[in-house]
Amino acid sequence: MSTLANQLVKQEREEIARAIRLLLAMPLITARNDPDALDLVRRHRNTLAKWFDYNCGWQLVVEPRLGYARLVKVRAGGDPSRPARRRRSSRAAFDRRRYVLLCVTAAELMAAPVTTIGLLAARVTQACAADEALTEFDSTRRSERQAFVDVLKLLEHYGVVDAMDGSTEGFVDDALAKVLYHVDVTLLMRLLATPVAPSRVDAGVSAADLADHFDEALAKLTVERRYGSRPDPADDGGGDKPSNVQHNLWLRHSVLRRLLDDPVVYRDELTPAQLGYLSSLTGRQIMRQACAQAGFELEERTEGFLLVDPDAIATDGKFPDDASHAKVAALHLLDAMVRAPGGLTPEQLEVVAGQMLRRKPSWARSYQSDGGPARLASDAVAVLESFGLAQISDGGVSDGQINDGMAAALVSARPAAARYTVQAHLEE
Repeated sequence: MSTLANQLVKQEREEIARAIRLLLAMPLITARNDPDALDLVRRHRNTLAKWFDYNCGWQLVVEPRLGYARLVKVRAGGDPSRPARRRRSSRAAFDRRRYVLLCVTAAELMAAPVTTIGLLAARVTQACAADEALTEFDSTRRSERQAFVDVLKLLEHYGVVDAMDGSTEGFVDDALAKVLYHVDVTLLMRLLATPVAPSRVDAGVSAADLADHFDEALAKLTVERRYGSRPDPADDGGGDKPSNVQHNLWLRHSVLRRLLDDPVVYRDELTPAQLGYLSSLTGRQIMRQACAQAGFELEERTEGFLLVDPDAIATDGKFPDDASHAKVAALHLLDAMVRAPGGLTPEQLEVVAGQMLRRKPSWARSYQSDGGPARLASDAVAVLESFGLAQISDGGVSDGQINDGMAAALVSARPAAARYTVQAHLEE
């Protein structure tokens, strides 16, 4: 009997750990996209809700009858490394226009549980025309219809809208296409993951000037009152000073959010208070306990921290990965950067990428053209930056963009890159 009980306890721990990692990778789990994952979260929802609240300060909402589980992941400030992506083979990131249409479309979907694509497009047109800060939406232009369809397909993927009759894609070629939608208004309201509702934020500027004060408005959206009245509890300016309890709570949540959400966390990216928390007996114990409960392997180094998921469940991107030409090239460029501690210039990286393309003329055909080596090097560096393996310095340039204006820039490997270096093993 004791053996059976032990097996049941072990199985429950493994299921909880898997559910935690599933929610980290997919903060919105629906019955349509992954019914097994939703059932797993449903069975352990009380334990999971307590775990996320204690370790991260994130709310978990599970609605089995409505068919979804939503982990409300809050971060201070934006995170451009994880953009919304188009539901197409290219998986291209949303541009500014698509983000604007996403917000306007979501607002207009609140009006009725059933609508058509034509009525919705008309409402979006009216809403954009009525707001001086927005560019007018013209559904007679194919590029506008394409952007609108990308927004709707993303909302379909989330389960917010369901095409009961017709195909959303048909609207790209025909502005008179007929598509009937059912709207899940409750789920739509769950998509927004901000502690403060946008309607309660006073930016203090006119709509025309809002773009110039976007960061200030975003900071007001992400204020979490449990840590005090400051937008950032680590900031010494503005707002009342948090109490010791609030400050310690912020330290625990901010540190574990970073560890669970980022590929690698370097010590120089943390504040002195956060480093002090991780160096304390209590902080280290909580960190190790949270990692073990979630099924991660914790790697602590002099430079920073890394959580390894042995089952690769908790990540939305993998590296190394031969599914992308840029990721394959990134691994080769990483070897070159590790051998050059001082960093490499964009021109040097372009040479390495060009050598790869010449050695394999049938590989990466989209880069086998004029300017291909530079584009391949740029895409590869973007991959390395997103995984915390490389950094660009001395050029004032970020986001992995290598171009002619970066002659003075240097791209160098970060400490975590040592995990992926090729080591020669000599026979004794």
